[in-house]
Amino acid sequence: MSRVITSLVALVVAVVLASSSMFVVDQHRYAVVYAMGELRETIKEPGLYFKLPAPLQNVVWLDKRLQTLDTPDGERYATAEKKELLVDAFVKWKIVDPRRYLVETNAGAERAGAERGGEKMTQIVRTALAAETATRSVADVVSGQRGALGAAVRERVAKEARVLGVEVVDVRLKRIDFPDQVSAAVIERMKAERMRVANEVRAGAAAEGQQIRGDAERQRATILAEAQRDAETIRGDGDAKASQIYAASFGKNPEFYRFYRSMEAYKATFKGKSDILVLDANSEFFKYFKGPGAGK
Repeated sequence: MSRVITSLVALVVAVVLASSSMFVVDQHRYAVVYAMGELRETIKEPGLYFKLPAPLQNVVWLDKRLQTLDTPDGERYATAEKKELLVDAFVKWKIVDPRRYLVETNAGAERAGAERGGEKMTQIVRTALAAETATRSVADVVSGQRGALGAAVRERVAKEARVLGVEVVDVRLKRIDFPDQVSAAVIERMKAERMRVANEVRAGAAAEGQQIRGDAERQRATILAEAQRDAETIRGDGDAKASQIYAASFGKNPEFYRFYRSMEAYKATFKGKSDILVLDANSEFFKYFKGPGAGK
């Protein structure tokens, strides 16, 4: 009976030792083998592996997948004008060198997951944001050079993360804003600046419009003056020609010329039905009324 019990105990111990000596690495994790607290081996490929039973050797797991560092609230960073801005960023990163990661983050067998790396990455991101924001003005950070700021921060973070055995996949600036106590003042200053620019544009447009109207008036006056001059010239030429024709006609037949002028006078005098003219019936004016050939 005692032999059976001994055999059962030995079997159980053997099963326990065997189960503690085998471990499976899946495709989502790295396995790091520690021997008495000292890092001995890193396993990157999935499969079935063996080790010494605990506590002689222990296995720590590291996640291969992308990790996200996302600050819930924006951090304050000073610009070149010593103005504070709230900047909220997130980082996508993953472990590519497990051994270096564990050494550089000072993570032991009891704390070797993404938590320690997240703390280090947070420090790196804060340092990069502080350094890059301090070299730019508020206008550049908020709008003008926001893309350049993000690219510079991404480059700094990626460089520092390589030392940790970490690859940075992406760094994005989610939000850039003013602290609540200065937002109203900044908005008022921006509004005043926009109003100043708008007034300058309006003043420039009004001056330009006035200049255009002045040029148009000068051109109009010049055109009218030239047209009046040309009209007077043409009228003068017409009057001269008419005088020449009248003079030629008068020279050829003075009586006909007097008759024609009398007819024109009659037409102008008796143009309206209500016209009244009081003259002596024997007046020279009615000479051609009495007989068209009276002056012949």
